[in-house]
Amino acid sequence: MQTYIIMNSMELSKNYLPATVEEKWYKHWMDNGYFRSEPDGRPPFTVVIPPPNVTGVLHLGHTLNETVQDILVRRARMSGFNACWVPGSDHASIATEAKVVDMLKREKGIEKSSLSREEFLKYAFEWKDKYGGIIYHQIKKLGCSCDWDRVTFTMDDHYYQAVIKVFIDLYNKGLIYRGARMINWDPKAKTALSDEEVEYKDLQGKLYHVKYAVTDSEGKATGEFITIATQRPETIMGDTAICVNPEDERYAHLKGHYAIVPLVNRRVPVIFDTYVDKEFGTGALKVTPAHDINDYNLGLKHNLEIVDTLNDDGTLSAAAIIFVGEDRFTARKKVIAALAAADLLVKEQEYTTRLGYSQRNPDTVVEPRISTQWFVKMADMAKPALDAVMEGDVKIHPGDRFLATYKYWMENVKDWCISRQLWWGQQIPAWYTPDGSFEVAATAAEAVQQFAKRNIIITTAELIQDEDCLDTWFSSWLWPMEVFNGISSPGNKDINYYYPTSVLVTGQDIIFFWVARMIMAGLEFKEVKPFSDVYFTGMVRDKQGRKMSKQLGNSPDLLELIHSFGADAVRFGIMISSPAGNDLLYDDASCEQGRNFCNKIWNALKLLKMWEQRQSADTADVAATDFAVRWFESRLQEVQTEVAALHKDFRLSEGLKAIYSLIWDDFCSWYLEWVKPGFEQPIPAAVYHKTIGFFEQLMQLLHPYMPFITEEIYQQLKVRTADDILMIKQFSSPAAPVHATLLEGTLAKEVISSIRDARNKNQIKPKDPIVLHIETKHDNAFKQIEGMIAKQVNATAVNYVQEPVPGCITLVIQKDKFYLGTETVLDTAAQKESLLKDLAYQQGFLKSVENKLANERFVQNAKPEVVEAERQKRADAEAKILVISESLKSL
Repeated sequence: MQTYIIMNSMELSKNYLPATVEEKWYKHWMDNGYFRSEPDGRPPFTVVIPPPNVTGVLHLGHTLNETVQDILVRRARMSGFNACWVPGSDHASIATEAKVVDMLKREKGIEKSSLSREEFLKYAFEWKDKYGGIIYHQIKKLGCSCDWDRVTFTMDDHYYQAVIKVFIDLYNKGLIYRGARMINWDPKAKTALSDEEVEYKDLQGKLYHVKYAVTDSEGKATGEFITIATQRPETIMGDTAICVNPEDERYAHLKGHYAIVPLVNRRVPVIFDTYVDKEFGTGALKVTPAHDINDYNLGLKHNLEIVDTLNDDGTLSAAAIIFVGEDRFTARKKVIAALAAADLLVKEQEYTTRLGYSQRNPDTVVEPRISTQWFVKMADMAKPALDAVMEGDVKIHPGDRFLATYKYWMENVKDWCISRQLWWGQQIPAWYTPDGSFEVAATAAEAVQQFAKRNIIITTAELIQDEDCLDTWFSSWLWPMEVFNGISSPGNKDINYYYPTSVLVTGQDIIFFWVARMIMAGLEFKEVKPFSDVYFTGMVRDKQGRKMSKQLGNSPDLLELIHSFGADAVRFGIMISSPAGNDLLYDDASCEQGRNFCNKIWNALKLLKMWEQRQSADTADVAATDFAVRWFESRLQEVQTEVAALHKDFRLSEGLKAIYSLIWDDFCSWYLEWVKPGFEQPIPAAVYHKTIGFFEQLMQLLHPYMPFITEEIYQQLKVRTADDILMIKQFSSPAAPVHATLLEGTLAKEVISSIRDARNKNQIKPKDPIVLHIETKHDNAFKQIEGMIAKQVNATAVNYVQEPVPGCITLVIQKDKFYLGTETVLDTAAQKESLLKDLAYQQGFLKSVENKLANERFVQNAKPEVVEAERQKRADAEAKILVISESLKSL
């Protein structure tokens, strides 16, 4: 049978060298198909990766997200599940089209407007093929165990057809409609945006007070002016009314009158509507239906003219009459100057305003614009998706933070604008006749048949397909289904086995963009939730609390981090500081901590490889290490149980901290010291093999977090068969730890640490022996551990006494007293000072506990177990004070 060749201890490097190990094991896992999944008799554990932009690169937010997913997937794979993690990417219509347009202009001197749709898409796919693999390479370098045979792209043929199929289905159900509405417009991308793609910022701006001349119903000037306040003087040329409150007596006499729009001299009516707040500003409002949603609604109500003074790129249109072709913000300055020159600018006032910015182009202010677009009716689909979460069918983690946000969104859902004025994406399957009639169909031929049913005879050559493409989110809301061809090929074996998926791991910022819509889609098209659990990661910020961004230059390059620290260390660094759902403050120091952890584990391996050569069949010394073995076995069982519970609650960072402490402190710092043979002495074979077994279990427990070093060490520990691979080694249910043994181990550590500290303070060299006297009422507890304690503190004897031993160093540990006999001349004054310091601390601690217990509100309102714990603290402190006081008397 094939076996691996394991290096002997002389060949192990001084420090762990991650680069070679990572390349070796990822290739081995891939070559042997350990990441692949096919339906079988095991329960599935399915995760679909939140598809990153196809031309993007992994930032630290992605790194956190992918690491969390890999931890969940690897642990599930080691727990009897058929783990399937589907990778893929999103075509990101706005972002990718912008990059392609920029590339064509910069590198080839080609304007998009000079190309046909087919020509442009050819360039776009070339761009995707050139840059689309970068992010996959980074995901692999991070160690992610995705099923790379299942890579999905939202513009794959089957996915494209699924999106079109869903559009047609919703249209036929009456849930998609086409209409003219006020929408959000991105002047840079020249496309509509959904409400959720607009991010609002509070900024300091100005309110401009402008006066409008008033005329009577015949158009004759009355000599009166009406003053309005506006944040956007550049839209004045689109005004089609002045509106006041009918209850505002200041303007009651203006019924039937008109106002003259400044600079363009258009006569517009003075209208009356209770919408106007008569207490705000001057109580008069300019109505510009083309450029404000509230003005648009007023315009519909009062049948006002719509004058759109902006082009799709944010410049002034011919309808503005003046400053045509000027950028809107340049025009603003010129309008203000012109108003001032005409003596129509009354004043300027500082004002805090709220502006919407394009999520895809963060520096671009979004324009409200009336446009004919395609919309999805959301209210009917939102109700079952809300119920699924509120009733616990889909569980959100951490629920205490994000459940309310989800509920608010779903209860206030608006129709979704899904059309985009772009070419990169799924083209809307609507077909138009020359006179503007349309049919929705997958192909022109099908549309011809549908027109025929309406007695409209037309050929495919005469039909024109809608130029717009669909919102990227309209494709990605199908992700959990269509990665398994669930829409394009319903009922196939993969969708039947893997769907619904197990858990979705994603960022909190797309809770409505994506998470809510996927739940809606799953329930609408499959009548089943798309996943059972949703885990929201926090946002990665720098150590100053700022959001990571290219502009700030505070977002480190993932591959550089991996090169500097190793993938395991980066995974450790991002997870150790990532409490569930909370934002995390990233610092390279956490990766440094991860690298140190790797070296600590590596050094433990080197120590064991040395012991491998020094095994003894003699069982006489086994008894000396019996307690150490029993204690660590219970400690391991305790942490194994704890980590399983933490994983179940998605408290992965706490799980890593528990494992880190177990390995660094309990295994390396304590257990290995307790079982270490004396200088040039052999180690009992039974103890060695038990220690190797512990190390294997530790590596198994740590593997989902740090897969590379754990696999390497697992293979180094002994010669294995080819199929003995850690990443597929199954967890077994741990036995219950022995509680008494754990308490004895805690006591042993405290005693050893205190005695070592006392030796150091009294300048007793480690090589100088002592005699240890213990004054205790619990002889049996100490007799279990006295041999090990004696070895660790270099005590030649351990005696049990009933009274103080003169001439010794006195220690108080818990409720017991320890006397250290030594030939070194002792400093009694220093001992007394140390005891007095301990006494002062215990007295202060006792006072704080007594104050808490004296608080009636605390005693009445706190949980009984909390109150009882405080009473126990009081009793312990009183006992320690008594012991310290007696020790002071002996001095």
